[in-house]
Amino acid sequence: MVSFGAIAQKIFGSSNERRIRGYKPKVDAINAMEAEIAALSDDELKAQTDKLRAELAGGKSVDDILVPAFATVREASKRVLGLRPFDVQLIGGMILHENAISEMKTGEGKTLVATLPTYLNALSGKGVHVVTVNDYLATRDSEWMGKLFSFLGMTTATIVHGLEDDERRAAYACDVTYGTNNELGFDYLRDNMKYERSQMVQRGHHFAIVDEVDSILIDEARTPLVISGPLEDKSDLYTSVDTFIPLLDDSDYELDEKQRSANFTEEGTEKLEKLLTEADLLKGESLYDVENVSIVHHINNALRAHKLFTRDKDYIVRNGEIVIIDEFTGRMMPGRRYGEGQHQALEAKEKVTIQPENQTLASVTFQNYFRMYDKLGGMTGTASTEAEEFANIYGLGVVEVPTNVPISRIDDDDEVYRTVEEKYQAIIKEIKAASDKKQPVLVGTTSIEKSEQLAELLKNAGVEGFNVLNARYHEQEAAIVSQAGVPGAVTIATNMAGRGTDIQLGGNLDMRVALELGEMEEGPERTKKEAEIKADVEKLKKEALDAGGLFVLATERHESRRIDNQLRGRSGRQGDPGRSIFFLSLQDDLMRIFGSERMDGMLQKLGLEEGEAIVHPWINKALERAQKKVEARNFDVRKNLLKFDDVMNDQRTVIFEQRLELMDAEDISETVAEMRQDVIDDLISQHIPENAYPAQWSTAQLREDIQTYLNVDVPVDEWAEEEGIAEDNIHERLTEIVENIAKEKAERFGPEINTYVQKSVVLQTLDQLWREHLVNLESLRSVVGLRGYAQRDPLQEYKSEGFELFQALLANLRQVVTSQLMRVELAQQAEEPAPQPPEVMEASHASAGDSEADGASFQTQTMSNQIVAPEDRDPNDQTTWGKVGRNEACPCGSGKKYKHCHGSFAPENI
Repeated sequence: MVSFGAIAQKIFGSSNERRIRGYKPKVDAINAMEAEIAALSDDELKAQTDKLRAELAGGKSVDDILVPAFATVREASKRVLGLRPFDVQLIGGMILHENAISEMKTGEGKTLVATLPTYLNALSGKGVHVVTVNDYLATRDSEWMGKLFSFLGMTTATIVHGLEDDERRAAYACDVTYGTNNELGFDYLRDNMKYERSQMVQRGHHFAIVDEVDSILIDEARTPLVISGPLEDKSDLYTSVDTFIPLLDDSDYELDEKQRSANFTEEGTEKLEKLLTEADLLKGESLYDVENVSIVHHINNALRAHKLFTRDKDYIVRNGEIVIIDEFTGRMMPGRRYGEGQHQALEAKEKVTIQPENQTLASVTFQNYFRMYDKLGGMTGTASTEAEEFANIYGLGVVEVPTNVPISRIDDDDEVYRTVEEKYQAIIKEIKAASDKKQPVLVGTTSIEKSEQLAELLKNAGVEGFNVLNARYHEQEAAIVSQAGVPGAVTIATNMAGRGTDIQLGGNLDMRVALELGEMEEGPERTKKEAEIKADVEKLKKEALDAGGLFVLATERHESRRIDNQLRGRSGRQGDPGRSIFFLSLQDDLMRIFGSERMDGMLQKLGLEEGEAIVHPWINKALERAQKKVEARNFDVRKNLLKFDDVMNDQRTVIFEQRLELMDAEDISETVAEMRQDVIDDLISQHIPENAYPAQWSTAQLREDIQTYLNVDVPVDEWAEEEGIAEDNIHERLTEIVENIAKEKAERFGPEINTYVQKSVVLQTLDQLWREHLVNLESLRSVVGLRGYAQRDPLQEYKSEGFELFQALLANLRQVVTSQLMRVELAQQAEEPAPQPPEVMEASHASAGDSEADGASFQTQTMSNQIVAPEDRDPNDQTTWGKVGRNEACPCGSGKKYKHCHGSFAPENI
């Protein structure tokens, strides 16, 4: 029986089709303007930008000017890039503008699509961020599309690794800023560690368009961005612990590949206790005594490093370093490190230099970073399988945009073999058949190890001229991919997600021109050569088309359907013919982990012979169900992690907003006075309970605490012996003494220096306590899950205890700030400079990363208040400068104002 919903869909179309139809009137309006806009001269077309900006300033909304803005970009694109956006590309641009995700197939021109809403939203002058997955794409897209924006009078810049703060600030000040998700996130974290507003580089979060949105907002969002500083070196301990793991038998531990966990059995624990005792590393008798918590942590990491992490699949060893491999893209992730000592355990396993562990200084998840934007759009070829997650976490709908030309690719059913050997024999046979008829072949593998294994098999089978694209050959990536569509080409690649370079049948013309002609000067000779290359590419394209187009052959199914779809989508771009097929075996990871034993027995009973495959749509459906289960489980994990991070995010927002208020305030004396008063109130209420008799007061301890927190010795114990003394009297006397000292000190310092000192101390103390708080929250997060055994909700426990820790942070802040400010003094002249080396900070994803900048060590150095004539100051000796005005030129000769140079609020200058 046909459901009413199915009938309605046939009549009215799906919700996606109805939404696409809703854009048609605007597309028609843009097309209607084409002749009018095309008649404009270049100068008149450029003037459209100022005209549209004036309309916005006059009260119109960006939605009101969408049609003329899109028509302007289309015409500019034709003139500057030689590309005219198709109608479906206009629709894709409108979807991005509407806070949604535009799902467009590979080869549909997403890079060009992004220029439409980028231009429209940049007209407001608040800046638009276009986010890509790597520096290569950010630079390429910025240079390519920057020509279009420049023609229309807009500025464009790129944020890549290694830029100085001034360069970053200038880049964010542009109308359009291209950058990677990591760089944008780290800049946000670093900005919230600065000590003056002028040192910050970002200017807000107005609108972001995220390319490969599923890769960035889902795959990479599983681990937070972290800026960290080094802790003590424990390399000897890692090395010692690592030597024990090879001594264990299979019965000493249990592995769960589904959950990626490894645990010791009782026999293994006993064996380890004996080994640790012999090595003098065990305290007490049992491994699980409380004093051995650290050793247990190291032992578990070492076990995981040996049994769950595979070289050339999860990581590679390069130049004496462990480099993580992204499981989704097969890319190297240099600078990223596993957290909580796991990376150090891998370094010990591979006998390379062990880097020190890190302490978190600041962190944020991609979910919470990108949710800060007023408006967010995304584009990818594969988002619909994760539509629920995009909607729940980011509030983003997914809209599938029809292709410009109907897809003519043939997607064959999967072929399933019993063993890996049989599968590879069939794959090699298929590759040879395609190669013999000059059909370009893209072979997808899931790891470096498997791509090289297949390459060796092909070599032995006599197949020549193939390319291998994996993390080892990262540098040649674009060149290899660009020529993967040449007739007869065989390209073996790890997962193709986010490669960013189209596979064009016949080869990529622009890439060939760049590679073959290089820096050849413009002129008749170059023009002739370009024409020859173009003719050759056209000839090769016809050959590839006649051979059946690009053949995508996958050697395994991935846990995520998206990754499979990304690989499949490399074939059949812009209506080209193509073919795709997946070869599987019952020994593949997905099949093996998710229960293929019964299937193996059943196939043997049915008489499946060696070398024979089972091919049926039911197999595809069964695999799809298994993948859906894995995706649902992974979504639950990410959702749960986000719930915990939201607790920290609320607190992070409060701290970061408080820092901005402090930096922006001209005078924070009132805030400091309130802190001082709160400390006095707390001390009095703690030691002089309400309605208690003087005999019950703990005045001796009160006197001691006043000395500790307020740096003043007051005879509270003597006051308490006076006749008729009350709590209020003591409070008034103490307040008067402390306030007089603070007032006298402020007058001595002068308003400018006093404000400078107060801001410096408050901001540094806040940062130091926030770091300690992050460590406490990490510790709480690691143990709170166990409370589920006591029928208590771990999330609620984390919320309540996290709030208590935050309250303690604020109370501690008042005490430490007051104590520091009551002690700080101006030195007349420092006899010797005593610079302290800054800590190293690391910016990282997956809990560590590239060495980025100087750290923020908590220190309050003395400053001189002696006036010294400019000609008597030695630029190389800061002790000869004396008192320098905040707006004076810095004596070091940099040309900057003192407040922006050696007098900045950076901790090392305080």
